[in-house]
Amino acid sequence: MDSLAMNRVSIVIPAYNEEATIENIVGQVCRSGVDLFEIIIVNDCSADRTQEIIDSLEMDVPIRSFKHEVNQGKGAALATGIAQVQGDIVIIQDADLEYDPAEYPILLQPILDGKADVVFGSRFMGGGPHRVVFFWHMVGNKVLTLMSNFFTNINLTDMETCYKVFKAEIIKDIKIEEKRFGFEPEITAKVAKKKCRIYEVGISYSGRTYEEGKKINWKDGFRAIYAILKYNLFRK
Repeated sequence: MDSLAMNRVSIVIPAYNEEATIENIVGQVCRSGVDLFEIIIVNDCSADRTQEIIDSLEMDVPIRSFKHEVNQGKGAALATGIAQVQGDIVIIQDADLEYDPAEYPILLQPILDGKADVVFGSRFMGGGPHRVVFFWHMVGNKVLTLMSNFFTNINLTDMETCYKVFKAEIIKDIKIEEKRFGFEPEITAKVAKKKCRIYEVGISYSGRTYEEGKKINWKDGFRAIYAILKYNLFRK
């Protein structure tokens, strides 16, 4: 990881009603073992204490926060955060505790080795432990990944994963149009069209239930299908 010193790593965290987890996840990000350049948190008009907790955070890594006055969705929050990035490499991090920041080193390595422009963290490639949760979510993820692969002609195993890492100049050059979870198929289609060198690495996954705050639902699955068709067939 010696080459990490020459690459400033920015973390972008979209947050919506995450008062139960936001402090914990930011702490985990800071303890990831990676020398981080900045953490950017975008509060997507949370109705709970999320903003109050963000304002009270005192960490060793510089934190910049931004707030939407109207709830817009994950994609919109990421667009806001990515526009503010000042680092060389961008890691997308959800504000819940489903993904483990301790895995940043393996996510970064293909870029640091000069092999990749974009890295996806796959929940279906092995890696660490996985919490057993929803069967139909797993089926849905695999169907959407297969459909996405059909149009992009790349062989991902987990298109819908949160963990995506980009060279900053690549992700900042892409206009993000999807406001909600359609971000995942949109960005996949766009990096594929840019002929980016894409790698996957296996990661662990600690999925949460709806009672624990999970937000994605069946409507987002239909939007993902729409986004796959739109950004593969009707965008240059």
